[in-house]
Amino acid sequence: MQILSGSSFLAARRLLVLSFLYSPIFAQMMPPLRRQPTPTKVVAEHMAAFSACDWTRLMAQFPDNVEFFGPNGQVVRGKVALGRMFSEVVKPPSQGGTCGLKVVAEHTFIVGDTINVQWRADSPLLKEPYRGADAYETRDGLMAAQVTTWNPAELKWKTPPIAGHK
Repeated sequence: MQILSGSSFLAARRLLVLSFLYSPIFAQMMPPLRRQPTPTKVVAEHMAAFSACDWTRLMAQFPDNVEFFGPNGQVVRGKVALGRMFSEVVKPPSQGGTCGLKVVAEHTFIVGDTINVQWRADSPLLKEPYRGADAYETRDGLMAAQVTTWNPAELKWKTPPIAGHK
């Protein structure tokens, strides 16, 4: 039996996690859909699930054909791909995630089933609040699409997270 060095162990662990995240099993792990009665409640549930760092609650809102548009042309298409993305977000900062942030709506503007929100993310872990804006397109009690200014690389942590934090 070969004993792995610290860096080899971490590389092997990362490979195992990545193979898991990109496997068909990951797609089967998706929670059942949980519809909300109004577009406003869809957004409230999303912000609460994000603030609670609850991957299952987040993913219960998204249909299979969801699209997520981020800064710099980032596009994530489909529930499984979005699930992979959020699985990286709902970790402690020391592991490259953003758990510990509480997202609060500062201004909301509704256009049909689209909820536009200017928001603030607060945490004792941050030097200052982080502000952004999202447009949440809802359909049939679910989050059909999201456009966001969210860029976790712009968070100003009191204690820097691990190298390579995105």
